[in-house]
Parts: sequence; structure tokens; C-alpha cells
Amino acid sequence: MGGGPVSPADSDGARAVVLDHLRDHVNRGHARIASLLGLPLEVRSAGALVYDEKDTPHLDCGGYGVFLLGHRHPDVVDAVAGQLGRHPLSTRALLDPNLASAAQLLSSVAPPGLPYAFFVNSGAESVELAMKLARANGCRRVIAAERGFHGKTLGALSATGNDRYRNGLEPLLPGVEFVPFGDADALKAVLGSDTTRACVLLEPVQAEGGVRMPPRGYLREVRELCTEFRALLVMDEIQSGLGRLGSWWGCDEEGVCPDVLTTGKVLSGGVVPVAATLASAEVYEVLNQDPLLHSSTYGGNPLATVAAATTIKVLQRDRIVERAGELGGRLLPQVTGALAAAGPDIIREVRGRGLLLGIEFASEALAGLFLTHMFRERVLTSYTLNASRVIRLTPPAILEPDHIDWLLGSLERSAAALADG
Repeated sequence: MGGGPVSPADSDGARAVVLDHLRDHVNRGHARIASLLGLPLEVRSAGALVYDEKDTPHLDCGGYGVFLLGHRHPDVVDAVAGQLGRHPLSTRALLDPNLASAAQLLSSVAPPGLPYAFFVNSGAESVELAMKLARANGCRRVIAAERGFHGKTLGALSATGNDRYRNGLEPLLPGVEFVPFGDADALKAVLGSDTTRACVLLEPVQAEGGVRMPPRGYLREVRELCTEFRALLVMDEIQSGLGRLGSWWGCDEEGVCPDVLTTGKVLSGGVVPVAATLASAEVYEVLNQDPLLHSSTYGGNPLATVAAATTIKVLQRDRIVERAGELGGRLLPQVTGALAAAGPDIIREVRGRGLLLGIEFASEALAGLFLTHMFRERVLTSYTLNASRVIRLTPPAILEPDHIDWLLGSLERSAAALADG
């Protein structure tokens, strides 16, 4: 099937074939849910919109945080297409100028003290490397936050606070302890309970945890505790970083500089999967001493690094970070107002920062029903993995006024539908 619209008959046939292939070769549960919801096929995209097989537009306020620049940003697409026509993958034998320039550029916008960057293919990979660096620097304990999410590969899952994804897979990595998110006293108690060196792995805002923001001053206290107990601070900025929260990094809010930082999502420009782990010179020295201690065939390939470098340049040139903060500041009260008809018995809270917004419902069933209503309004939102009562909005920073009207109208009608039972 091509990238343009098709006739209704062909559309139904194409969708049936896709569902069959999904069921037989990808995942039966995924296919069943898609069939029940009547999900169309996504065939092309541009800006804030995704088009289905009938060329019907859908407003993308989901995407799990990837599309801050929207879909197919022309600068990123052109840069990747140009690289594709020249040299898409590295030999790993010669010098790669794209890798070098992307690492320098990413380090230049990172919090101070993180000069080194290692590019990988996904957020979970970047967390795996962060944990590996901590282990190589003598950290035999990992302290993570309850309801935190860091990925589903074995190491990242070990630090992910959701039994649903851990059950049946244990024992996972040893030496992982969980503390309540936002509770510095609890962290201090665990750090002080054992003289074994630890790393503290945290998100500045828990996205998959339900858009949970810690008390003001918490991140600064965490940094001070890590310094006091010689623990390494690993900040997972995969969903929060590169402008999503209206600042370059979530830890910028309190002027915190971690020892290791992971990033992804927005780094791709919505075009090529890419993530990275940044580290201080001290932490990264183990890789400088032995460059083969960690490697990846596709990590940091020319297509990915060109996409990453171009994305950072667009973020800088077009003031995307500032725009995300300004737009998010306007959207939060507007979204809250649009949902008012549902009342507190249905919607418990609307919260967020920048363009990461969470709508918490009284039950998981209500959240699922709301998600379905929004699908019918042709607005894409995000399910929340570690807080199933929360639906997330992660719109691009390039929303036009008519997109905002579309979003708010859809929220209002969906809330009214829940209120009407």
C-alpha cells in the first residue's frame, strides 16, 4: 500500500490484511485492541497531523513525547535524505565526522560538566549504558524511584517501578532499591544504610509514572545527597529533555548537574530513532581507557547523528524550547477548563509542565473510555504505562491556533460524554 488515500473498499481490505499480519506475526493482543477500537492505518504525516488510509487527518498529541518538532520536519528530513544519498551507515573503521559533530553539539546544550556523549538506538539502551557506567565506576547499588520508568530491557526494567512488567522475569539485576519519588529523607535513609557505593537513577518529572512532579527543591537535595554519599546521580531525561518541559532539561529547573544523563525521544527530530548517554569526564574515563568496553553496530550511525544534530540546531534557531514553555503555560489552564464538565468524580486532576500534560481520572476504566472518545475525535493521546488512570498529552510545539481549537473542543466533548454516562 502506498502513501496516498485509497478507495473505501480497498481501505477495508488493506486494513484487514494489516490486522491479519499483526495478529499472526507481531502480537495478537495488539491486533485485538486495534480491531476493537476500529483504528485506521497511519500512512503519512506532516507537522502536527497524521493521515490515515482515507487521507483523514488526526491531530497527534501523543507519540510518547517524540514529536516536539512535529512530523517530518523539513530540515531534519532534508538532512537525513542528503546523508542517505551519500553514506547512510558507518564502516566503524574510519573517522565519522557526523558522530563527532553531533556529540560536540549535544554536549554544548547539556547541563555543565557532561562533555562526553555515546549515541545508541533507543532510550532503554541509553539507560543500560548509564547503569553500566555506574557499575564500572564502583556502584554496586542502584536506587530508583517508585513508579519510575526507564525501559523494559533487563537492566532498565530492574530499575523500573512497576510489578506488571517485572512479574515472571525475576530475579532481575541485584542491588536495586526503590524509594518514594519526591522524598529526599527516604533517599537519605537508603543511601546511609549501606556503605557500598550507589547510583541514584531518577527522572526529573515522572512521565510514565503519571506526570508526577517532585516538590520544589527535591532535585537539588538529591544532588547534595549524592555528593555527600559519593553516589553517582543518573538523570533520565529521555522524555523530559530537549525542550519538552519548556526548558532544555528537566534538571535545569533547579540548576542540577548530574554525573550521567540519558536522552532520546525529541533527539530524533521525529525522523530517525536515536538516543544518547552523556557523562562527566570522570565517569566516562573507563570508556576512554578501553573504547571497546561498550559498542553498538548501529548506535551513532550517520543517519541518526545527522538527525540529532539537525534537531538541536532547529531547537536553537526556532526557539522551540521557549515556545514549548509558552504554549504549555497557556494550554494547561485551557485544558483544565475544557474538561470542567466532567467534574471531580470523573477527573481528579489536570497537571503538567511545558508540553507534558497529564489528566488523572478516578479509575482506569474512565481513562480508557476517554481515550476512546478522543480517538473518535481524531485526536491521538498517550496511555501511561505506570499510571493507567492517567492520559497524557504531549503535543508538538508547532501547534497552530486551529489545532488548539480542535484539541480543546475534543477534550470538552469527550469530558461531556463521560459526564453523561
